[in-house]
Amino acid sequence: MIWAYPDYKLIALLSGVFILLYLIYLYRYWSINRRLKVQKRRLFTKMVLRTLYFVLFLIAFAGPSIGSSTKEIKEEGKDIFIAVDLSQSMNAQDIGPNRLQRVKFELKNLIKSFPSDRIGLIIFSSEAYMQCPLTFDQNVLQLYIDGLNTGLVPNSGTDLNGPLRMALDRFENEESQEVTSKSIILISDGENFGDDLEEIGSRLNDLGVKVFSLGIGTDQGATIPRGNGVIIDPDTGKPAETFLDRAPLQQIASETNGQYFEISNEAQELGDLTAALERLEGGTVGTRQIETSSNKYFYFLLAGLVLSLLDMILPIKTIKL
Repeated sequence: MIWAYPDYKLIALLSGVFILLYLIYLYRYWSINRRLKVQKRRLFTKMVLRTLYFVLFLIAFAGPSIGSSTKEIKEEGKDIFIAVDLSQSMNAQDIGPNRLQRVKFELKNLIKSFPSDRIGLIIFSSEAYMQCPLTFDQNVLQLYIDGLNTGLVPNSGTDLNGPLRMALDRFENEESQEVTSKSIILISDGENFGDDLEEIGSRLNDLGVKVFSLGIGTDQGATIPRGNGVIIDPDTGKPAETFLDRAPLQQIASETNGQYFEISNEAQELGDLTAALERLEGGTVGTRQIETSSNKYFYFLLAGLVLSLLDMILPIKTIKL
């Protein structure tokens, strides 16, 4: 607590406790004074001395801030691209209300944990599109996340290479090299119909970009809604089913020294993903001067300790023998 922003309830509580204890202390000395001959002047001196250092201890505990000073603050940040799969399979309802709606809910909470970092949004299916470049503006990001739906991209399968290449190109062309932490959050059910991920994984690893993949779906799978019905597999004539495929997501995370996480009916690992991103060391993106209050508690504490030591070392006799 500082005096610039006082906690009046705490001050009142501490004052009340002090007064109560001190009254008990005075009563004890009054009881002794009834039976013993006490030099009143010496007793008064002792009481004033003890009162002084008790008050000084209370003031020090309250943390008095007197005056102000300026301090240089280094602002550290990370660059994070979030790549969200918008293929038709993300409408599957094996995770309620469906995979995409669950992702949108989780993402809105996740980005709130990184207010000082630049975050961009990539959407993809068979092709990838830059929905929002890297920005500090979380309000804009929230609007883009609200608008995510599977109709925003062509749907002829899922290619995990597309969003990774797009994020890599943006990182490589980044003019400022101050930010040392660059990462990608790849969110998908893992059903990859594109090229092998080894080549793009190697390029990302060379640049120091970590991929944190987030699998969404279940092993039991589900049909894929379309309108009032479901998508039919043209080869079998039966409803198409989609399942969580962890293998490609785990592969790209492993090749870039990232981690794989999962959201399903059994696993809720978004908190672990947030913690992993927080552990990344960001680079210095700027400095700023701020005005801070100057806490002077130490001087009151020191004065109280000196007086209490004097009280112990040089006791004032109160009883006349």
